[in-house]
Amino acid sequence: MDALRTPEDRFENLADFPFKPHYISDLAGYEGLRAAYVDEGTADAEHVFLCLHGQPTWSYLYRKMIPVFVASGGRVVAPDLLGFGRSDKPEDEEIYSFDFHRNFLIALIERLDLRNITLVVQDWGGLLGLTLPVSPGLAERISRLIIMNTTLATGHPPSDGFMAWRAYSASRPDLPVGALMQRSTPHLRAEEAAAYDAPFPDARYKAGVRAFPKRVMTDPDMAGVDVSLAARTFWAEHWRGQSFMAWGASDPVFGLDIMNDMQQLIKGCPAPLIIRDGGHFLQEWGTEIAEAALSSFEATA
Repeated sequence: MDALRTPEDRFENLADFPFKPHYISDLAGYEGLRAAYVDEGTADAEHVFLCLHGQPTWSYLYRKMIPVFVASGGRVVAPDLLGFGRSDKPEDEEIYSFDFHRNFLIALIERLDLRNITLVVQDWGGLLGLTLPVSPGLAERISRLIIMNTTLATGHPPSDGFMAWRAYSASRPDLPVGALMQRSTPHLRAEEAAAYDAPFPDARYKAGVRAFPKRVMTDPDMAGVDVSLAARTFWAEHWRGQSFMAWGASDPVFGLDIMNDMQQLIKGCPAPLIIRDGGHFLQEWGTEIAEAALSSFEATA
């Protein structure tokens, strides 16, 4: 398939992101596409924090959480989904299906042989990541969950806010990513907003950005609904691990009703940490959230 690769010089001098990229170009089913991921901490760490980003971000979103998790003795793996960050970007929007991304994550977990995973999810990171345990052999690899501003899409619009976002995104084929991040996160510095723009030199690189809002399962016949319904059953009936939830109360897309539903769904999930001024991209409040999650896990171990 035809794919673009963002020039490396676009990622020079990223603000507060000293983490070295790792690359893999022969992932099963994705041969010929180079995928990037952050891999920090020691390979033999007891806990592996698998940090999954959404749209239109990349692993840079986790820069405030990675040091906290590593300092706790953990290993952090934060992939850039294909179409985002340092990963290659297929030019055809139709390639970016639910299964394209989900199977990529499964292949990466198996290739890196990640175990005792703390699954860290937000936005599409949750729509995809929360379905992983229903794939053969993956449930036993996941022992803890950190969930922020996301849901499982099961065939109906999650909110009026999401439908407004879908329409807004569709009207902007060259979505100004950095400006969007600044509007959503007022304390974001200019150099941080620039880091969110870095993967996308121009609109040709944004096929994945354009595709994601269209792929959220708002109709029962859309791809991904069946596995998402199965995932709801898993989290409600079969989950035995520790959970921690943080909710950004200023998020217009995933509001209180959605996050209450997720908190009630996930077996044993405690009441959320509420970040009153936290927006949709809650990892921008990540230091506080990561520290609170680790304290919660320690207290309930």
